[in-house]
Amino acid sequence: MKTVRVVAAIIRRDDKILATQRGYGEFAGGWEFPGGKIEQGESPEDAIVREIHEELATTINVERFVTNVTYDYGTFRLDMDCFLCSLAENHVTLLEHKAARWLDVAHIDSVDWLPADVDVVGALKEQSVF
Repeated sequence: MKTVRVVAAIIRRDDKILATQRGYGEFAGGWEFPGGKIEQGESPEDAIVREIHEELATTINVERFVTNVTYDYGTFRLDMDCFLCSLAENHVTLLEHKAARWLDVAHIDSVDWLPADVDVVGALKEQSVF
């Protein structure tokens, strides 16, 4: 089975985390932490900064590694490094996503997270990231 290496940004602003809804592909409509594939020769930290610029037209500061999630989607295995980040610019423009929401801990389970992202939410709760 093919393994796809990706990164995800857990973008925190005050006591809320940014959730984005996929607007395309097999998982369209599902909620996720934004990010994408790591390119060859690229560090995970560089990949997440690039991906967020491409997807949300903004710049982020990578604060720290939070968790790694491996999830078997049946046709591929996802290996995702997740980083806590903050906005360096105070704006987000959705270029690839259908919607976005800023969620606090009381509302973090109010969206239909993609399966791998459910594990990330669990790690956020365990680490008291909010």
